[in-house]
Amino acid sequence: MLEEKVNAAIEQLRPYLHSDGGDMELVEITNDNIVRVKLIGACKTCTMSAMTLKAGLEEALKISAPQIKKVEAV
Repeated sequence: MLEEKVNAAIEQLRPYLHSDGGDMELVEITNDNIVRVKLIGACKTCTMSAMTLKAGLEEALKISAPQIKKVEAV
């Protein structure tokens, strides 16, 4: 169920990521509720990727899955 919420949050961001030539995919949710995602395409080298993770995905998850502590790129 938690994985579904994380993937739904990623899906909400996906149109914005695709418009810049990038994407992200869920790698894992750790036992201590840290979401790890893989940045793909332009997102790997984008200077705004940290902002996308914090202001985009992490903020969305605070609403739908408040048990998530943080989001990290791997």
